[in-house]
Amino acid sequence: MEKINLADILSSCTLLAKGADKIILDIYSEDIEINIKEDNSPVTKADIAANNFIVTALKKKYPWAAILSEETVDDKTRLENDYCFIVDPLDGTKGFIAKNGEFTVNIALAYKQEVILGVVTLPVTGEIYYAAKGVGAFYEKDGVKMSIGVSDKTSDLSMVRSKNHPDPKEDVLIENYDITNVVNSSSSIKGCLVAHGKADIYYRFGPTSEWDTAAMQCIVEQAGGIFKQSDGTKMLYNREDTRNRIGFFAINRKENEWV
Repeated sequence: MEKINLADILSSCTLLAKGADKIILDIYSEDIEINIKEDNSPVTKADIAANNFIVTALKKKYPWAAILSEETVDDKTRLENDYCFIVDPLDGTKGFIAKNGEFTVNIALAYKQEVILGVVTLPVTGEIYYAAKGVGAFYEKDGVKMSIGVSDKTSDLSMVRSKNHPDPKEDVLIENYDITNVVNSSSSIKGCLVAHGKADIYYRFGPTSEWDTAAMQCIVEQAGGIFKQSDGTKMLYNREDTRNRIGFFAINRKENEWV
């Protein structure tokens, strides 16, 4: 296979995520029917429709890559492929159901377990975060595109935390470090706020999955930030076990690495 052009794939995935946004928003205006999956998490018609749209398009355009998606049965042959798209067609389903606007579409690409491309769109606001290794990290709204980067703050910090999954360990951080502002948010928006310099730190101690973190990790790292597992090791992707079991953090500077 010829060497891939990450900038071109980034452009394609951004358009693909925008297409999923439209599908999701059409359903968002309806009465939302909720089903419960085996893991006790909710799923809606929007999750499935957006997933079918994204996965079908990726298979057609990039047949050489494997795909891991939250709403598709896991095909373990992906483990034999160096390239794997990692998709959450609707991250923050609880926010979608609550109609609070706090949900995203996440598309990422990993190569040899390292995430090298990420797209996160916010369907309700029309905001887009996207990045690729060696290309940079960007924010776009209403057709206006700008490069983004993390803040340089080591004091008077703004911390973003999960609205739906608060953890007492986060309270300990707030009590013991110079955190003067706490923003509660949902989905991968939190990591994007760190990448954009609108928050400085995001610690998550509970479990998540590859599709929750892959896209935002790329965006944080390409914006100059740090993204690691809670034990300080690198987060890898396209793994046998897709659960991120030990938590992670996304921070602006090394000085704010506290675990």
